[in-house]
Amino acid sequence: MSRLPILLMALLLLVVANGARAHEIRPAIATVSFSAERYDIELSANMEAVIAGVSPQHKDTDESPNAQTYNQLRDLPPAVLEGKIREFLPRYFEGIEIRFDEARLPPALCSITVPEVGDTARARLTLLHLCGAVPAGARVFRWGYAADFGESIVRLPAASGGDPVALWLKNGARSEPYILGVGLQQKTRLEVAAQYTVLGFTHILPKGLDHILFVLGLFLLSTRWKPLLVQVTAFTLAHTLTLGLSIYGIVSLSPAIVEPLIAASIAYVAIENLVTSELKPWRAFVVFGFGLLHGLGFAGVLHEIGLPRSEFLTALLTFNLGVELGQLTVITLAWLLIGLWWKTKSWYRARLVLPLSALIAATGVYWTIERIAG
Repeated sequence: MSRLPILLMALLLLVVANGARAHEIRPAIATVSFSAERYDIELSANMEAVIAGVSPQHKDTDESPNAQTYNQLRDLPPAVLEGKIREFLPRYFEGIEIRFDEARLPPALCSITVPEVGDTARARLTLLHLCGAVPAGARVFRWGYAADFGESIVRLPAASGGDPVALWLKNGARSEPYILGVGLQQKTRLEVAAQYTVLGFTHILPKGLDHILFVLGLFLLSTRWKPLLVQVTAFTLAHTLTLGLSIYGIVSLSPAIVEPLIAASIAYVAIENLVTSELKPWRAFVVFGFGLLHGLGFAGVLHEIGLPRSEFLTALLTFNLGVELGQLTVITLAWLLIGLWWKTKSWYRARLVLPLSALIAATGVYWTIERIAG
C-alpha cells in the first residue's frame, strides 16, 4: 500500500477528530422593532467569542489562538460573565452601528440576559436588549456590525405586519436602507434564489460538520454513484419535507431531542459500515428516515434568518437545492481523494473504510451522549 492514501486517511481522521469538539462560530442575530418614537433591538450573540477576540475568519473557535481564553469564559457562571461583558461594552458598542438618516446613535443597553453554562460544547448566546428614541423626523434606519465581531443577521419588521425580513451581513457590511413605515425594497425572485442557495450550501460546507460526517458515512459503504445518488436524494427529499412542515408550523420538535437523534444517525450509518460490506436494499429507507430528523435540524437555521413572505417557496426550495449541492460536493471531494484512486484495491475496505467508519461512529456516539447530557 502506498504512503499517499495513509497520509490522506490520517488527514481525514484529524479533521473528523477535531470535529468532535467543534464550537461553530455563529452570526449575531439582531431583531429590530419600532413603536411610536422608540426602537428596540434584541441582540443575541456569542459574547465569549467576541470578548476573547476569536477571529470570524475561523470556522471553529478551537482553531483560534485565543481558544483557551474563550473556553475559560465559557466556564464562567452567568453573573461573572455578565460583569466581563459590561466591562467590554464600550469596545463592543464601537462596532455596532445604529443609524437614522445616516446619523449614528450610540447604543444604549436596557437589559442583559446571560444563560447558565450548560453544554460547553455549544455556543452560549447572551441576549442584549438595546433601546432608545427614534430621532424626530427620521425616515431611514440602517444596522451595521463590525467585521472583527463576525457576521450578523438583522431581522427587520415587515411593513405589512407579517414575518420579519432577515438580512445576513458579512465583512462589516451595513444593512440595506429600511424606510420607517414602508420597509425594505423587495428582492427579485432571482436574488432570493441566489441568496438561499448559497445559504443552504454553506450550511453544509463548511459549517455542517454533523451533516458532512453523515454523508461521508453514506459514501464509505459504496463508492458507486448510482446508489450514492439514490441515498442522497432520499435524504434530501426527507429533510425537504420536514423542513417545510417545520417552517409552516405543522411539525415541531425540541432541539434537545433532534440534536441527539441526528448524532445517533451518524453513529448508526458508520456502525452499519463496520458490520456489513454490502449495500442493503433497506439502506435508502433508513436514510430517508434520518433525513426527516436532519430536516428539523436545518429548520433552526431558517427560523433564525426567516423566509421572505413574498418568495417563501422560492427561498425554501433553493435552500434545499444549496444543501443538495453541498452534499454532492462532499461526496465528489471524498471520491476524488480516495475513491478514484483506491476503491478497487484489495485493502480499500480494511485500511480506509473500516478505520474512517470507526472514527465517525465514535464521534457520533460521543456527540449523542454529550447532547443528551447537555
